[in-house]
Amino acid sequence: MSLNKKMQIAKTFKLFIGGDFPRTESGRSFPVYRFKSKDIYANLCLASRKDLRNAITAAQGAQSGWQNRSAYNRGQILYRMAEMMEGKRSEFVDTMSDTLGYTSAKANTEVDKAIDSFIYFAGFTDKYQQLVGTVNPVSGPHHNFTSCEAVGVVGLIAAKKFSLSDLVSQIAAIIASGNTVVVLMQTEGAATISPLAEVMATSDLPKGVVNLLTGQAEELYTHFGSHMEVHSLSYQDTDKKILGEIQTLGVENMKRIIKPINDLKSLDHILNYVEYKTVWHPIGN
Repeated sequence: MSLNKKMQIAKTFKLFIGGDFPRTESGRSFPVYRFKSKDIYANLCLASRKDLRNAITAAQGAQSGWQNRSAYNRGQILYRMAEMMEGKRSEFVDTMSDTLGYTSAKANTEVDKAIDSFIYFAGFTDKYQQLVGTVNPVSGPHHNFTSCEAVGVVGLIAAKKFSLSDLVSQIAAIIASGNTVVVLMQTEGAATISPLAEVMATSDLPKGVVNLLTGQAEELYTHFGSHMEVHSLSYQDTDKKILGEIQTLGVENMKRIIKPINDLKSLDHILNYVEYKTVWHPIGN
């Protein structure tokens, strides 16, 4: 080999669990190739059931603290994510161009949309409550109020067809109301886990609020569906068989199953991940 020829070393991208960057406990990985070539761009962890359980434990531990943050503070942190993504724009663009074959214009557009999603949901963190909360008319000496609060720990199985902007919208909508999330990124576009995890890690986001796994839905969907500490599961792929099995598995703990969403930037997207609480308060002595 010529001394002038630079030897290329494939990167290794880890998982993002509890604010840390662990390797999969199974030791398994899968290659991501440069677009339309046999050159390995990176080796990514193939997440196991144990990795999923670890991520759920991290999300569970962070959920109460995140929900109890002020809505304003959650909005600040989401906005900070937008700032950090802008700072890592070139890395996102290069990754999508190298592995997905995006043109520079298309990759930049995806980053623009993802940044807009962070900002959109940052603005909603202290407003959606006013839009859906109510004072209910009741007969009797009571005030009756309905308000919303976070569901808890949410699982997100991303679509096989990758879209950075869609993925960011889904994550931001889930955490805006105080939920924590465990995300399974499937193999297409999975190399973006590296810059995306770094955005999460450098945005003042508490550890465990967002956890990112890379792997295969076929291997892990039953464990998402049956885990008793996953309170809601967003399945954004199109396999109706898997969706049906997830719905059946979720019955035991009345897990809310969210089907593929078309209108990602909307109030309804946030409301998919909240529960409603009604309080009665007596009037007078």
